[in-house]
Amino acid sequence: MGFIGSGAIGSTIARLAVEAGHQVVLSNSRGPGTLADTVAELGPRASAATSEEAAAAGDIVVVTVPVKAFPHLPAAPLAGKTVIDTCNYGPERDGPILELDNNSLTSSELLVRYLSDAMIVKAFNNIFFKHLLSLPRQAEAGDRSFLPIAGDSAPAKAAVTVFIESIGYSVLDAGPPADSWRQATDTPVWGTPYGPYSNEKGQPAGEDAIRTALAAATR
Repeated sequence: MGFIGSGAIGSTIARLAVEAGHQVVLSNSRGPGTLADTVAELGPRASAATSEEAAAAGDIVVVTVPVKAFPHLPAAPLAGKTVIDTCNYGPERDGPILELDNNSLTSSELLVRYLSDAMIVKAFNNIFFKHLLSLPRQAEAGDRSFLPIAGDSAPAKAAVTVFIESIGYSVLDAGPPADSWRQATDTPVWGTPYGPYSNEKGQPAGEDAIRTALAAATR
């Protein structure tokens, strides 16, 4: 697993991945030296690298950066790769982006413009990082939570599903990138099904809850 961006969501996914037996290669915009403490905490399955190196190393690469950073992503080493897009657009942070403001594109469709040769799957963008850390369950558990994913590539979706299942979650296919607005910031499936931020342990959200929340989204 390669990681471009190692903030709250990225480092949480990396932690769950390591606990599930995956190797992780972390990167951020400030250089691998700034990730020494994180790597030390995660243990021998973790290492730090440049973004280009992390992109090249991962069978699956997690892109977890501000939307305004899309133009600076290393497109060449991501060509042909399955890319998990965790990113949410925030105009107050990213600045105004016309295609996102007028709903002519979703943020995942915008990412495709910069990574046209990658297979992009939207995932992990609708859950608070502390809930993500606390809600994994065994496959047979009755209270296993679901996460929505969106993408065009069936093989990439299958690969991401296997990964998500390995870290303790089930998956609900939410359609193509054009439909990924249904899991964007401030939609019914964003955060709410997993409980309030004030409850750091969260609450399990099953398939019906996630499906209902996606269906309730409006633009």
